[in-house]
Amino acid sequence: MSKIPAIKTELPGPKAKVIIEDDEKYLATSTKALPLVIETGYGSTVIDVDGNKFLDFTSGVAVLNVGHCHPAIVKAIKGQVEQFIHFAGTDFYYEVQSKLAKKLVQVTPGVFDKKVFFSNSGTESIEAAMKIAKWSTRKGQFVAFIGAFHGRTLGSLSLTASKPVQRARYFPGVPGILHIPYAYCYRCPYRLEYPSCDIWCAKILEEVYFESFIPSNEVAAIFMEPIQGEGGYIVPPSEFVQIISRIAKKYGILFIDDEVQAGIARTGKMWGIEHHGVVPDIICSSKALGSGIPIGATIYDKRFDFGEKGAHSNTFGGNPVACAAALATLEVIASENLIEKARLSGEHLRKRLEELKEKYEIIGDVRGIGLMQATEFVRDKVIKEPATAERDKIIEIAFKNGLILLGCGKSSIRYIPPLTTTIEEIDTGIEILARSIATVEKMKK
Repeated sequence: MSKIPAIKTELPGPKAKVIIEDDEKYLATSTKALPLVIETGYGSTVIDVDGNKFLDFTSGVAVLNVGHCHPAIVKAIKGQVEQFIHFAGTDFYYEVQSKLAKKLVQVTPGVFDKKVFFSNSGTESIEAAMKIAKWSTRKGQFVAFIGAFHGRTLGSLSLTASKPVQRARYFPGVPGILHIPYAYCYRCPYRLEYPSCDIWCAKILEEVYFESFIPSNEVAAIFMEPIQGEGGYIVPPSEFVQIISRIAKKYGILFIDDEVQAGIARTGKMWGIEHHGVVPDIICSSKALGSGIPIGATIYDKRFDFGEKGAHSNTFGGNPVACAAALATLEVIASENLIEKARLSGEHLRKRLEELKEKYEIIGDVRGIGLMQATEFVRDKVIKEPATAERDKIIEIAFKNGLILLGCGKSSIRYIPPLTTTIEEIDTGIEILARSIATVEKMKK
């Protein structure tokens, strides 16, 4: 087998440059991160149009948990396409959709009857949760967290509070949404320290906000990521999640768990929320669920189901090809024991990242669970000034050496390789990362 990564042209290469030029000419400005033009992919390997081979530590932004083009996923997609491709699952019936719904009900936390609404993306799964909460509670307000990313359509964007650019020029959004600080212990907004803080960032919701200007009886739901994704891969103390959950239950507020990035075995459990010992009322899933075929799922307590036909629906949700891919994804996770593999590989990745933190002054924090890890880069470990430009340069250098990375937060890099990635591949990636960090540290001097 040829060595991976293997870079044989300048980046981007000549063929890639032509495609990038057309992309920039005809496609909307979005969030392009690297000048990488993929031609094919398998496992943790990406090959570009010029024949350069890369090691992928992004999984297509946490989508390809079972790896690029897993044979079982490809087989399931081909098999379904040969039967039928679409038949509006909200208006008609087909087995693959009901089988997937049944499976999701079985693998989500909570011993109670559940139902599923299918959509096409993470943002749509959040929008559906907002409507379920409003419909079932007859309340109109929501609580979300600073640093949260729940999507870019108007409802989910109104919950999002990750970067100003994501919300600029879109005012007004959905009214009645309160944002409070998340448990970002490395940069506590209250200038407190865990655990002596007594988890004030959670208790403040009840003791200050509900006591001063937010009528608790008008709050329909609290939206929370079990690990903040786009906001910087922030892992909160479990007590924070548990206290917020207890407050929600006390006031009859739904607790909605956004698993779009943390779910589907990424953290060494099927759902990120399981690390915190909390059972949500609603779970929102997408990304890795379809292994690259667009699908979203909102799994919720049956008691909150829409009471009338037509209150919510769509055209493409529960697409049979997407459902087939999702069923195959869940089967691969079980048959290849990828939950446990994510846990063990995540422990190894974390150990290697901690070693880098000890070696390089520019790494201020290492955090994560399973194969959802991050390092935060700072210009000074005491002052903690974000090293955003340096982070970006590290990603650029790593790319030129065949490692695909993505940033998150102000100055962090996320490490989210496929769960099928070998220990040897993780070590190869770490070696490239280390050289890239060393190069940037030398530049600073």
